[in-house]
Amino acid sequence: MIARAAWGLVLALAVGLCSPAVVGAETVVDAARGPAPVLQTTTPPRLTNWSNDDQKRPRNYAMQPPTIPHRIDSYQVDRNFNKCLDCHALARTEFSQATPVSPTHYYNRDGKQLKSISTRRYFCLQCHVAQEPVQPIVGNSFSPAGSAVTVARPVPARKP
Repeated sequence: MIARAAWGLVLALAVGLCSPAVVGAETVVDAARGPAPVLQTTTPPRLTNWSNDDQKRPRNYAMQPPTIPHRIDSYQVDRNFNKCLDCHALARTEFSQATPVSPTHYYNRDGKQLKSISTRRYFCLQCHVAQEPVQPIVGNSFSPAGSAVTVARPVPARKP
């Protein structure tokens, strides 16, 4: 019984010592937030969509979703409407000259082909992102696999 009470006291002290008032959370800084302390309210910088040239970007690895080469900051993408489909839906690409949505987006999780975009592929910004002129917060040493992305596999010759 005394041991349980002692552990309770130790736990209470540990929680109390880790409170923001004791640790001084006002001075804790997170690199993702910049120089502002963690508890300070900040205004995020406006996204600028530096890339707005409608040029396709190379991909770094197989099956990488393409990046978005134009501004999207005013696009509505919610359960009621998807602005991306105004240009990228298969029925509209002939007029818009936009890259059509991949045929894989028209299949449900059971492999059944649908007449419209699958609900699991409807929210484009889950996978596709616009490019921004920002410095990375942390270093990145990623390098593409090379042959898996940029070099096509040789096609075996047919036997006569």
